[in-house]
Amino acid sequence: MLASFRRFLNTWVARAFFIVLIASFGLWGISGTVQDLTRDTALATVGDRRIEPAEFQDAFRQQMAEVTRKLGNKTEPTPQIRRLVASQTLDRLVTQAVLANEAKRLGIAVPDTALTAAVFAMPAFRGRTGAFDRTTFNAVMRQNNLTEARFLDLLRADLAQKQLLDPVQGAVMAPELPARALYAYQNETRTAEYIEFAFETAPAPPAPTADDLQRHYENNQARYSAPEFRRIKIVTLSPETLAVEVNIPDADIAAYFDTHRAELTRPERRSAEIVISPDRDGAAMLATAWIGGADWTAIQAQASAAGAAATSVDDAQPADFPAPDLGQAVFAAAPDQVVGPVQTSAGWAVLRVTKIDTSTNTTLAETEPAIRARLTRERAADLVYTRTTQLEDAIATDPTLDSIPADLGAEGASGEMDAQGNTRDGTPAPLPGPDALRPALLAAAFAQARGDPPRLTEGVEGAYWALTVTETEAPTLKPYATVAAQVEEDWEQDQRRRTQEIEAAKLLGTIKTGANLADAALIAGLRVQRSVAVPRPGAAAPPVPAELAQALFTLRPAEPTMIEVPGAYLVLTLAETAAPDLAADPAGAAQMRATLNQSLGQDVAATFAQALRQRVRPTVNRAMLDSFTQ
Repeated sequence: MLASFRRFLNTWVARAFFIVLIASFGLWGISGTVQDLTRDTALATVGDRRIEPAEFQDAFRQQMAEVTRKLGNKTEPTPQIRRLVASQTLDRLVTQAVLANEAKRLGIAVPDTALTAAVFAMPAFRGRTGAFDRTTFNAVMRQNNLTEARFLDLLRADLAQKQLLDPVQGAVMAPELPARALYAYQNETRTAEYIEFAFETAPAPPAPTADDLQRHYENNQARYSAPEFRRIKIVTLSPETLAVEVNIPDADIAAYFDTHRAELTRPERRSAEIVISPDRDGAAMLATAWIGGADWTAIQAQASAAGAAATSVDDAQPADFPAPDLGQAVFAAAPDQVVGPVQTSAGWAVLRVTKIDTSTNTTLAETEPAIRARLTRERAADLVYTRTTQLEDAIATDPTLDSIPADLGAEGASGEMDAQGNTRDGTPAPLPGPDALRPALLAAAFAQARGDPPRLTEGVEGAYWALTVTETEAPTLKPYATVAAQVEEDWEQDQRRRTQEIEAAKLLGTIKTGANLADAALIAGLRVQRSVAVPRPGAAAPPVPAELAQALFTLRPAEPTMIEVPGAYLVLTLAETAAPDLAADPAGAAQMRATLNQSLGQDVAATFAQALRQRVRPTVNRAMLDSFTQ
C-alpha cells in the first residue's frame, strides 16, 4: 500500500494537487499576515497624532482608580460607569491632542528653563527645607505610576496648552449688566411674616387608653428598637500613625524657619474709609467736605447723593483691595488724614486711614513647635506613600486583618458599634485614624456585607484604611414594658403636633379664600411675627430654620404657604424682597465680575477646543473602545 502511495505521489495529478494546496495555504497565510500588518492599532487619531491603547489604558486606569476611591467600599463600578469613564477619558485625550496639534501649528514651545521652573514651583515636590526635593519628587512619581520622562512630557504639553488657551480665556469680559444681575440674584434677601403654631403650646390631649398606647407602639416600632450593631475590624495607615517614627533634627527646623521667614511674619494691615467717585470733581467736592469736618456718616450720605460709592475696610492687606493702585494709595497714606482725590482703576478715590496694625516678626523659639509639627506630618505623609503597597500586600495575604505586620506603622481596632458609631453603652467607639476619617469608616462599616474582603481605600488627610465586618446583629424591638414611659410621651407629642397641624391648615385655608395674614391672625387671636432678612440658600448660612429659608425663595408676593420647622408649623407669606446695594460692596461686585469672567472664559475655551476638533476631525475606533470596558 505504501508503495502504491509513493507511486501516486510521483504522478502529475498528485503534483498538481499539491501545487494548488500549497498556493491556497500560502495566499491565505500571507493575506492574514498582511491584514495584521496593516490593521490600525490606534484608539483615536488626531491629525498626525495617534492615541495608542497603552496611553489610553494608563489614563483610563487612573480615572477608574479615582472613581473607585470616590465610591469607597459601597459598590463596584458598573459596566455603565466603566463605559462612561472610558468615553470621558478618551474624549479628554482627544481634546488634549487637538490642543497640542494647534500649539505645534502656531509654533508654541515650552523651553527647558520654563519646564524646570514649573517643576520647582510645585508644592507637592517640596521637601523639608521648603525647596524642591528629589526624594519627594520620586515618591510622588511612584505613587502616581509615572516615570520622570512621562511626567515632564505631560507637564510640557500642559504648559503649551496654557499658553494657547490663556489668551482665549483672558480676552473674555463679562458684560456689566449680567454681572450686576447675577450679583443681585445671589445677594438678594427676603423677609417673611408668619404665624407660629408651636407643638408645646397646643392644649394637652385627653389621657390615652391602653389600646392607644399599644397601637402607637406597634405603628412606630423603629422608634423603640435597639439599633443594628456590627462587629468590625479596621486598620488605618495615616501620618498620625507614622508620626512616632519621624525625628526632626533641630537643624531642619532652623532651615525651614530661614526659608519661610516671610510667611511667618504677620504683614502690616490697615483699616480705612474710602469713597469712590466716577469723576474728579465729585471726588474733590467730597474731599473738601470731609476735610472741613464732616463725619463719616455725613460723607456716606453725600456720596450716595452724588452717585459715588462709600465703603470701609478693616484689617486689610494691599491684595485685599479690588484695584491694586487703590491698595497702594491706602498703604501710602498717613493715618487719620483725608487723602485725595487719587485716580485709580476703580475710579477717583478719597480716603482716610483709621487704623494701622504694623507688621510683626516671630522668633525661631516661638514657631519651633508649629514647624516641628508641620515637618513631622509632611515626612510622615511621605512614609504613608511608601507603606501603602506593603499594607495592601499584607491585607491580600490575610483578609482577616489579624496579622498585619507591626513594623508597617498601621493602627488597628475591632469591636461593636451602631450606625452612629456608638458602643452598647452609648459612648463613641474608639475608631483609629484622624477624626475627619470617622464618617467614611461608619458609612463603609454599614454598607459592606458581612464577610466581604477588605480593600485598602484612600481617605481624607492622607489616611488609608480597610475594614471587614465579622458579625451583624439586626435591630430588635424592645419589650413594651421597658419603653412604656417613652411611648406615652411620644404619643402625647404626636397628638399635640396633629392638633397644631389642623389649626395651621385651617388658618391657611382662611388666607387662601381672600383674607390677608394680619386679618386672619386678628380673627384667630394669634400674633404675626416678622423674620430677619434671610439670604438665598447656599449664599450664606440662614439665620432662620432651613425649611423657612427654602420656602421664602419659592414664594410669590402675597402667596401663603404652610411649612413644618423643628417644633412648630408656620403659616407664612413673603413680606419683603430686598436687592443688594452694589455701591456698598464694591469688593463683592468686583469678585462677582471676576468669577463670571472666569466662567465665561472657560466656556469660550471649551468652544474654541470644539472648533479645533471640528477642523481636525479626529477619528475614534469605537469597537476598540468598547473592548476596554468589558
